[in-house]
Amino acid sequence: MSFLAEVGICPEGVKDMIESLPWLTRILGALALVGVAALISRHQKVGLGKEMLTAVIRAFVQLIAIGYVLEFIFAARGPYWILLIVTIMVAIAGYTAGQRGRGVPRSTVVATAAVSCGALFTIGMLLGLQVFPYQPRYIIPIAGMIVGNAMVVCGLVMGRLRDDIKLQKPQIEAALALGATEQQAVAGQLKRAMAAGMTPIVDNTKTVGLISLPGAMTGMILAGAPALEAVQVQIIVMYMLIGAAAVSGLTAAYLTYRQFFTRAHQLVTLIDRDASG
Repeated sequence: MSFLAEVGICPEGVKDMIESLPWLTRILGALALVGVAALISRHQKVGLGKEMLTAVIRAFVQLIAIGYVLEFIFAARGPYWILLIVTIMVAIAGYTAGQRGRGVPRSTVVATAAVSCGALFTIGMLLGLQVFPYQPRYIIPIAGMIVGNAMVVCGLVMGRLRDDIKLQKPQIEAALALGATEQQAVAGQLKRAMAAGMTPIVDNTKTVGLISLPGAMTGMILAGAPALEAVQVQIIVMYMLIGAAAVSGLTAAYLTYRQFFTRAHQLVTLIDRDASG
């Protein structure tokens, strides 16, 4: 018999106690952990206290705001609202990934195009195969996961390709001088960039359920959904994220390398990453 049972508290009673707490009280309880992180940062002189405070405030405001927006959209059930929200997601993700790809000419345009391709392809496949219905309650959360994952992959691919081309410029120019095409000259760099972007999601998929429970599955279980139902949804999510990562990463790699060549097939002078975007 557990300690809780010995003192007369059953699991159902604990659940009722938690659910009876005001939501703000729960948030303040979780905020104590952020306080611990801030104390560690200050004690170790890491210098992240201000950034932590900014991140916590932004997360609170942004999530509360998007909660009210989603409530409105779910009630409205208009298909155009889905397009608007997804477009905003893609625009922000493209800008963020473009900042990670500084040094790549027109990095924001490249990143936005790559994220868009991954999102459109993946969402289109899910709708075409009738995995999810075209309803805001399904498409918006799914699109958020797809776009967020594509953003990370694009940033990794663009950054790795930029650095490799910069470091191996003499080898690339030598290959071009010997008659190689642009794509042939950077073939090795393209492969390494794609691997850098895809490896995290592949490793995460291999260890899912063994090291940690993924977000979608955890959220459903905490919301009271049956565990097996949550597992089924999480499997779909993991598979779709791999597809989105592959399409976005491939698009980002091929659009990125083209930015480093002129129409005369010459390697352009690389732009400093802090001065581009």
